[in-house]
Amino acid sequence: MKKTKLILIAAILTCGLCHVSAQIHEDYEILFTDDEGKQEIIEVPEGMTDYVSALDSLLILFHDNALVIDDACESSDENPYYSDEVIAERLSRMPNSIEMPFNSVVRQFIDRYTNRMRRSVSVMLGTSNFYMPIFEQALESYNVPLELKYLPVIESALNPKAVSRVGATGLWQFMLATGKQYGLRVNSLVDDRRDPIRASYAAARYLRDLYRIFGDWTLAIAAYNCGPENVNKAIRRSGGSMDYWKIYPYLPSETRGYVPAFIAANYVMNYYCEHNICPMLTNLPEHTDTVVVNHNVSFASIAKFCDIDISLLRDLNPQYRRDLVNGLTEPSTIRMPLASVNKFLEQQDSIMSYDAIHTGGHRTYVAVDESRPKATTSHRSSSSSQRTYSRSGKSSSQATSRYGRSAKGGSSAGQSTKTRKRGRRG
Repeated sequence: MKKTKLILIAAILTCGLCHVSAQIHEDYEILFTDDEGKQEIIEVPEGMTDYVSALDSLLILFHDNALVIDDACESSDENPYYSDEVIAERLSRMPNSIEMPFNSVVRQFIDRYTNRMRRSVSVMLGTSNFYMPIFEQALESYNVPLELKYLPVIESALNPKAVSRVGATGLWQFMLATGKQYGLRVNSLVDDRRDPIRASYAAARYLRDLYRIFGDWTLAIAAYNCGPENVNKAIRRSGGSMDYWKIYPYLPSETRGYVPAFIAANYVMNYYCEHNICPMLTNLPEHTDTVVVNHNVSFASIAKFCDIDISLLRDLNPQYRRDLVNGLTEPSTIRMPLASVNKFLEQQDSIMSYDAIHTGGHRTYVAVDESRPKATTSHRSSSSSQRTYSRSGKSSSQATSRYGRSAKGGSSAGQSTKTRKRGRRG
């Protein structure tokens, strides 16, 4: 098992690091040629880039020991070829309320997932067992289609710690302003955009609001990517069409690929077996619960008294940026396996005492030392020690009066007049 994992990590590192410079444009762009031979460049959503999703996410999850390879799953690296008709028929059979048509652009993204991103899909299938129930519950609470649970697949490759090139963060890739608009806290200690539960409810509410604007889920998905202003602009330029595939040429480059990528994500997360892709196994516990604290608690003390690995605490609570739950600011939740929750409740007083001694923290009160320093003997002359200075930094003996003469002699007013004349000539 360990040897297999090391071989896989080494293969990804070799592939990722040796070819990053050569593949950087290929990672972020797809060159698409239509039936008439016309070419266009479509940006790839960041969660679909090889460098971000396959290399970064996989190595992070291996490092945190959250995923292991399923040796019992029999698969091969061979990706069977299926005709357009077969893929279109599979898409039509999925129980979705959002329209998911097939075309050559969608095919490009499906091929990307089932070929060069096979390992990333394997990782996402492993983590989806933990995250998908959270997504579904949040989406259901706002009565939005459940197939939107696959948006984080293309946004972040199901990595709650993902940060995009422009600063979008978390599973749902919220920008700072939008996150705060939907109630997500961001400060030095906590970033709710990385909280799977809070961010999922914020995303569901945001998607519902976008649907209320456009009355069409495909347009709402496009607006999630580029903002409602850009979608409205594309609608106006198209002559008022409310069909995504009609306003497609007028959308930003990444948004033109965003809906096809969403359709491809729905396809691959449902038909991975047909493409010989094995899900990895996650070590994230299936059953967890939360405790609410109204005081600051460190991950180190929880790990010590509750017999839980600190890396698992970080995986279950990615919103805390400094391994510190800031319950003193406001009541805060900590997610743990069920057995650890019971231990926490039993050991809560010991945890608080341990943190008070070993963690320290900011002082609430601090005394000011008001004692005068002892006088020291100066070797300067009394005249120099009594010299005072003006705001300009010159000593008062050298300071020049506005209307009088300088200490060194000469009229300061006359000098100013000459300077002004020279300035006018210049």
